[in-house]
Amino acid sequence: MSEPVGLRARKKVRTRDAIADAAISLFLARGFEQVSVSDIAEMAEVSKPTLFRYFATKEDLILHRFADHNGEAARVVRDRHPDIPPITALHRHFRAGLDRFEPVTGLNDHPEVVAFHRLVFTTPSLAGRLLQYMLDDEDALAAVLDPGVRGRLQAAQVIAVQRVLARTNWQKIAGGRTAHDVRPEAVADADHAFARLCHATGDS
Repeated sequence: MSEPVGLRARKKVRTRDAIADAAISLFLARGFEQVSVSDIAEMAEVSKPTLFRYFATKEDLILHRFADHNGEAARVVRDRHPDIPPITALHRHFRAGLDRFEPVTGLNDHPEVVAFHRLVFTTPSLAGRLLQYMLDDEDALAAVLDPGVRGRLQAAQVIAVQRVLARTNWQKIAGGRTAHDVRPEAVADADHAFARLCHATGDS
């Protein structure tokens, strides 16, 4: 008798999570370059072929947390109310992320999150792979903003602003401050950055 589809799907999710958790635990403990795919497969109790069915590259084992947000900016613009300008919708979405202290905004002081970002930002291969995710986000956002160069320019500015804001927040927290302490500055920085975007793009 074949396994129910729902059960198979849940097993796949559990396996993917187990592999990712094992990878991040080892990377944070030893460093990215010091951990092999074999080490991760052994800790997660799966074979290497199984691991690569879930994660195409070693970098994806840690950057899947960013990949989970792929296309998010495009979805925000696509799903907004017609009366709300795109940049305004993106601003509100980023502010909501700050309010929730979402790791993707950089405004999160959980020790593992701070260490996770440090690992990503200081490991060249991870930083390079993260850039590709951002370029994919830029392409997706441009497609819903405008089919021409105007849309590409707007999308590039939005993705760059979000990256700078998130990294600035993380750097302050990595320097020893708490997320609650940094939050007023993070909100002010976001408001300032998106206001400039609105002015630069005429999106108001």
